[in-house]
Amino acid sequence: MPNEVNIRNKRASFDYEFLEEYNAGIVLTGTEIKSIRAGKASLVDSYCFFNRGELWVKGMHIAEYKLGTYYNHEEKRERKLLLTHKELIKLQRKVKESGLTIVPVKVFLNEKGYAKLRIALAKGKKEFDKRESLKLKDAKKDMERAMKR
Repeated sequence: MPNEVNIRNKRASFDYEFLEEYNAGIVLTGTEIKSIRAGKASLVDSYCFFNRGELWVKGMHIAEYKLGTYYNHEEKRERKLLLTHKELIKLQRKVKESGLTIVPVKVFLNEKGYAKLRIALAKGKKEFDKRESLKLKDAKKDMERAMKR
């Protein structure tokens, strides 16, 4: 039951090359976790940034909970991410020094039922890298089709 939610940012793997991945907790309100459990979230155009030594995600859309009253949440508010102090320092240093970025990759529920966000330290792909990714994807599809025959 808890692992039914699997919301991905498909565009991120096309636009970025992932160097390192981390699982971060998300600070959510009650109606937000209910919407995530219903699968009503999107990571399109979302990104992570540092503010006063804390990591935040911006642009993550969580739809309003249909049974929520005036306690309902704002759909695209900034949400704080929870990582260890060592991980935060490491990420902050790498983002400042080498011009890398942090992108949200996937929202999922762990075995305890807590919402987690998989984030990746990423490097932007150039146009020719994107074309290469498309060629590999097409070749993989062709191989799978040939195996099915």
